[in-house]
Amino acid sequence: MKSRPQMIERKIVDRRTVLRGSAAVLGLPLLEAMTPMARSAFASPDSMPRPVRMACIFVPNGVIVPQWKPIVGPSGEPTDWECSETLQPLAPLKHKLNVISNLTHDNGRGYKDGAGDHARCGATFLTAARPLKTSGNIRLGVSVDQIAAEQLAGQTRLPSIELGLEGSRNAGSCDSGYSCAYSSNISWRNETQPMPKETIPRLAFERMFGSGDLAERRESNRIRKSVLDVVRGDAQRLMKQLGKSDLRKMDEYFSGVREIEQRIERTEQEDAAALPDIEIPFGRVESFREHARLMFDLMVLAFQTDTTRVATLMLDNAGGNRRYTEIGVSDGHHGMSHHRNKPELVENLRKIDRYLVEQYAYFLAKLEATRDAGGSLLDQSMVLYGSGISDGNRHRHEDLPIVLAGSAAGQVETGRYLDAGKECPMANLFLTMLDLMGTPADSIGDSTGRMAI
Repeated sequence: MKSRPQMIERKIVDRRTVLRGSAAVLGLPLLEAMTPMARSAFASPDSMPRPVRMACIFVPNGVIVPQWKPIVGPSGEPTDWECSETLQPLAPLKHKLNVISNLTHDNGRGYKDGAGDHARCGATFLTAARPLKTSGNIRLGVSVDQIAAEQLAGQTRLPSIELGLEGSRNAGSCDSGYSCAYSSNISWRNETQPMPKETIPRLAFERMFGSGDLAERRESNRIRKSVLDVVRGDAQRLMKQLGKSDLRKMDEYFSGVREIEQRIERTEQEDAAALPDIEIPFGRVESFREHARLMFDLMVLAFQTDTTRVATLMLDNAGGNRRYTEIGVSDGHHGMSHHRNKPELVENLRKIDRYLVEQYAYFLAKLEATRDAGGSLLDQSMVLYGSGISDGNRHRHEDLPIVLAGSAAGQVETGRYLDAGKECPMANLFLTMLDLMGTPADSIGDSTGRMAI
């Protein structure tokens, strides 16, 4: 009689295990030892829990469309395409993303409301709803990220995280009679409540991993050691229970946390040196590139630790007029977007478009380099990038510049250039994304059904 295969017992680490220290609670990455399947030597990565993450990245003012559009091959098949000049930074991960054409935000169009396309660009981006034109009482709709976050509440430490590089104004008029709330926010909890975004990396870090109210966190930041120093003893005890694969994940994880902390500390020190007579407890980050990448790194860490599965980032507010001097563009972005086909303005806008895509590509590369159950974090995610305006010069809200990266844990075929069909509501893509997140909804904004991807 054949003997039964011996079952090899492994030590199990509870998925809710955290490392606790003074004013800090540090979540852990998803380890093999945290799944019940770790009890068996025959467990495969495919049998492990595979939560899907969603990130949505907003850019203002549209793009130079001809330089954005992918280059279609002779067969015309969805897989026969190459990255355009603007999308070239994404080429190394082309096989893990889909570029989507012909998505539309009809509620971004003026109709009887007239001017205010930039405010509507931001307002509709994740809601697909029509904003009430007013500088007083606001009314919009729930955004796709918050529909997912509400259903996932309780499964992670934070339902969602909202980040940005420019501060928010939720009062007054910012665009042709529209409230500044529409230009400053893409994430909306309900019709009248935008989700406040965090723009300071240190405060974003503390929101994700700190404890207590904001005042307590600020005070503790002045006196506490690095989070890693506080929890080092707990970490060393925990790591004695882990296998080689988990030890490697933990090492990568702690290295990432420490690197981010050190970079945040450097920006604080630089601010203090530049303004020695002014106390700045939390650093501003003047460099757009460093600011954006710090925020992207924090999003990677939030996903890696399962602190949240839903994140949004505004690289600028709608209608933003940032000057990208680091790439040789000294004029304001919004002002140039009304280029009237002047070659020098078009060329500068093309530079900005590509520069913003470079930051997105950095985020995707970090997700791809971070291991997770079943593959990389990118494999387990959906990362939406784009704008609520296509051609900023003419304020067009159809054929939006949209990229969706990641396969949502193998649910989406990638490496394609997809045509959604003329005037396809972007809200239809949102419904599909919600299905893939396991947080379905009957409708959102002006949706008419689900988009096949």
